[in-house]
Amino acid sequence: MRTRVDKFFMTYSEKLIARIERIGSNLCVGIDPRPEFTGGDLEAFVNSLIEETEEFAAAFKPNSAYFEAEGSKGYAVMEKLMADIPEEIPVILDVKRGDIGATQSYYAKACFESMQGVDAVTVNPYMGFDSVEPMLSYPGKAVYLLGVTSNPGADDIELQTLADGRQVFELVTEMESRCSGHKGEIGFVVGLTNARPDILGDIPDVPLLLPGLGAQGGDLDLLKDAARKAPVVINVSRGVMAGEGTAAERARTYRDRISAALA
Repeated sequence: MRTRVDKFFMTYSEKLIARIERIGSNLCVGIDPRPEFTGGDLEAFVNSLIEETEEFAAAFKPNSAYFEAEGSKGYAVMEKLMADIPEEIPVILDVKRGDIGATQSYYAKACFESMQGVDAVTVNPYMGFDSVEPMLSYPGKAVYLLGVTSNPGADDIELQTLADGRQVFELVTEMESRCSGHKGEIGFVVGLTNARPDILGDIPDVPLLLPGLGAQGGDLDLLKDAARKAPVVINVSRGVMAGEGTAAERARTYRDRISAALA
């Protein structure tokens, strides 16, 4: 069970910055437990992954889809996993929820009240700001809005140009200016495959979650001159979960590559 180590209130950004500075790592370990990786024992796999990689993890990002696909047993494993992750390590629950009104408020309750240990969630904001607001009702928590994702389909909507010259993703980033007065924080998901200087330059200096390193071929060199003050974490899932060597060795390698790129 997670036990609280801080006796004073911390914002999500403060907690993430403290973790990054303490261990010298911007690596976010993605937990996407595909059957071909777990060997048929989901709980043992995720427990081992956490144990082997926690010293290198600025954050953990469980992807709920892989747990939910296993039914109630998988959901129970996910709940226990997040409750067992050490309190000082931020947990980003990757759910990409996006709905309106009461439905989104219940999604928020499921993530931040019913589930223990969740510090941030991913949210699909394309139904508008009122679909984001319920997630901002929790002090010390954060939402990462999908900005420019790492998939080829980002060109279909997110990178389309509007009549006034802006791109669609900029409508999402402008939501950050509307979070004043809310209890939670806003950050953005930016795929490393699309983290060009012209895109990063249009995104407010708030927490960023950058997937796409490893199997998706994201280029860390794109981050060399980003000069952002808010915390940035680069997610690696498959590259840490499987490959040559142990999970700890793979996590260390990615930690070192990321640190060199951000130096």
